[in-house]
Amino acid sequence: MEEQINGFIHYLQIEREMAKNTLLSYERDLKGYLHYLKTIESKRSWNDVQRVHLVQFLNTLRDNGKSPKTIARHIASLRAFHQYLLRTKFAENDPSVHLEAPKMERSLPKVLSLTEVERLLDAPKLIDHYGIRDKAMLELLYATGIRVSELVGINVDDIHLDMGFIRCTGKANKERIIPISHTASNALRHYITESRPLFEAKTDQDQALFLNHQGKRLTRQGFWKILKKLAREAGIAQDMTPHTLRHSFAVHLLENGADLRAVQEMLGHADISTTQIYANVTKIRLKDVYNKFHPRP
Repeated sequence: MEEQINGFIHYLQIEREMAKNTLLSYERDLKGYLHYLKTIESKRSWNDVQRVHLVQFLNTLRDNGKSPKTIARHIASLRAFHQYLLRTKFAENDPSVHLEAPKMERSLPKVLSLTEVERLLDAPKLIDHYGIRDKAMLELLYATGIRVSELVGINVDDIHLDMGFIRCTGKANKERIIPISHTASNALRHYITESRPLFEAKTDQDQALFLNHQGKRLTRQGFWKILKKLAREAGIAQDMTPHTLRHSFAVHLLENGADLRAVQEMLGHADISTTQIYANVTKIRLKDVYNKFHPRP
């Protein structure tokens, strides 16, 4: 049974060109599902799996305190996998049909105020090549709204400072071109000319734009540690996540009159409904400003 899961993951990687993190989520969900089927339900064939077994598995997740969002993701994984089994004739039926996803309240993303953004962007100390690198990363994130996975995936030849844009590869290997501000361009130019060679001196094999102390490509986890440290130094009380600057980029653009479609394109959202949530944030923020400052609220 595990062989079919491995085949499905391979299919998603080669045929669907899914991102690495998405593949890891599918694999983790399905291996947990297989463990349940073998140890609790004593199943040895996919043809023995019925809808009741999927429902019981999802109930187990709920009993273990999994959130509605996590359960909904599991349901998506199960549906896709059982459809694959049916299509490839490893199973004669699809027991995931009519599985109901839990109702979820879509939470609004947390964003930084302009003052907090300024404090965060000023947090790196430009006294060594680490501070210069960190400054360039933060300026680039806030200037473009790219994902952290896209940030650490950028290569040197993806940067076009004279023309004022960067090229990045997002989900499903979709490439997009994003303009960058003069401030971000200057920070990147400073890093590339003055700082990166000091990292690169440790290896000449990696074309990654942002390097760690070993001269290798910086990882998402490495960036997150840097971000949390700088947020503390900037006195930012709220929890910072790798997406916080991306959220702030989108909301601040919309607050200043940017077109929703343009923001969608820059963020790389396939569906504008995903971008629409940022418009909802701006409405709430405007209402807060009105209630705070109007003389007769």
